[in-house]
Amino acid sequence: MINVVPIVINDQTMVGVEVKLPKTTLLTINTSKGYIMCGALDVNLLNEKLADRQIIAGRAVGVRTLQDLLDAPLESVTFEAEKLGIHTGMLGKDALLRMS
Repeated sequence: MINVVPIVINDQTMVGVEVKLPKTTLLTINTSKGYIMCGALDVNLLNEKLADRQIIAGRAVGVRTLQDLLDAPLESVTFEAEKLGIHTGMLGKDALLRMS
């Protein structure tokens, strides 16, 4: 099952996507510039193999819901996210606002 829901933070609307898979759930919330995602995101791949795409993204681990993803500190971020002031330890919702 796939759920797509609007996420509103400080009058900014983002898109939350929840994909139910056997024994896990993929979670992502995106803005027009970037996204945050659950532990399935491979930040090293984005930084190394896909560097030319300049992807703005962050990863949070141990999250089970979209709300968890908003409230969790980011475990890792891409180099492009760092250029926007997004850093490891920043809450997901704060990173999303910088991506808006």
